[in-house]
Amino acid sequence: MLATLDSLTREAGQLRAAGRIDEALSLYRQAALRFPSSGVALHNVAGLLGDLGHHPEAAQMAARALKTGLDAPETWLVLARAELGRGELDAARRAYREVLRRRPNELPAQFEAAQLVWMTTGDRVEALRGVEAAARKPGADPMLCMVKAQALESMGDAPSALAALTERAAEPGCPVPLLAYAAHLAAETGEPAAALSFAERGVREAPVEPGALEALARARLAAGDALGAQDILEPLSRRFPANQHVLAMLAATWRLTGDLRYRSLFDYRRFVQARPLSVPPGWDNLQVYVAALAAELRAAHPFRTHPFGHSLRQGSQLPDVLRRTSPAIAAFPDALSGPLTAYLTHIGQGEGPLPSRNTGRAAIAGSWSVWLRPGGYHVDHVHQDGWISSACYVEVPGAVRAGGREGWLRFGRPGLAVAEGLSAEHWIRPEPGLVALFPSYMWHGTEPFSGEDPRLTMAFDLVPV
Repeated sequence: MLATLDSLTREAGQLRAAGRIDEALSLYRQAALRFPSSGVALHNVAGLLGDLGHHPEAAQMAARALKTGLDAPETWLVLARAELGRGELDAARRAYREVLRRRPNELPAQFEAAQLVWMTTGDRVEALRGVEAAARKPGADPMLCMVKAQALESMGDAPSALAALTERAAEPGCPVPLLAYAAHLAAETGEPAAALSFAERGVREAPVEPGALEALARARLAAGDALGAQDILEPLSRRFPANQHVLAMLAATWRLTGDLRYRSLFDYRRFVQARPLSVPPGWDNLQVYVAALAAELRAAHPFRTHPFGHSLRQGSQLPDVLRRTSPAIAAFPDALSGPLTAYLTHIGQGEGPLPSRNTGRAAIAGSWSVWLRPGGYHVDHVHQDGWISSACYVEVPGAVRAGGREGWLRFGRPGLAVAEGLSAEHWIRPEPGLVALFPSYMWHGTEPFSGEDPRLTMAFDLVPV
């Protein structure tokens, strides 16, 4: 019996859910070939291609799906993301407008559309215009306030972000993620009592929800109750041993209480290494390679300012950088191989969240490039999706070598509203062609720098394989 579109789609969906992505894509393609007039079949191919980062073909397939007469906001969203991924910013903006014209309450699209306006213009008012207009419409999703708050915090206005949530957070039945975010903002704005109130409500609503428990731990840290935070974080870390945020917060409680276990996680001599890249095939030396890499990265950066929810300030970020096929960028995995192998050998195996997962091999799980302008920096943060994280220096401003620590990579200062305050403990001075490798749970940021020159880096997260 011939397979129907429904049966092919269902089987492909099962394969995708099982992590058998190549087989799922093959079946989605078969369905699109067998049913070429089906917008749904074309949409499915486009959606998976987009998730895999194959943006040009994803855009092509989504456009074909729309031409069949399919006019779903989901398909317009696939197109918007694909156009954004391939750097067609005007086309992405148009596609996001089509999503929101059909479904103003599509929260991911509202977030992404506002972020795109912000990154390309740096205009706060214009970036928030669409979200605020949608919130005024009859039947508006009350969670639009969350999108506005996330945008405002990323724009550097945490008090206004908290104010955007206040009315919704006061309502009975407020969603737990919103309460957790309100707790975070209250802690960041110096209101630990309010942070505790929001977080405790969240835990009452969802006593075992990790996000609610993390929010309560953060609120207790902000209130000066490190032991109370530790009581939450230690069992949570046992439940989720690879959760990098939980490990980082737990380490902060150990540091505050003088617990010797802190140094088992923040062992800078063992776990933080900086080594030069290898010279990949095709380049005479590292200096020539890094110059070529710098030229390709400069040409690829399309934005004026930072995305929402990320660590950089006064700069721009280029996502999925290693999906680009220009020669120097494509050669980067070869350039990384030498220092990465040396790092894995250096950390060895044994107990603890880093060495216990060390198989001697690692795969890149995400990559990006950051271009910081003078005055730019990274706030202290960790990388939830990684095991090992990195910073590879491509262009370094003169201020880095001026005798202080301007533009240096720092470690140990928590990106939390910790009542007692904890300072940085370790630094790395950037140099062109140098790659720093360290645990993803380790708090890190950068010192601001002055002068006229930008700071250009690549970064990536690694997971064991």
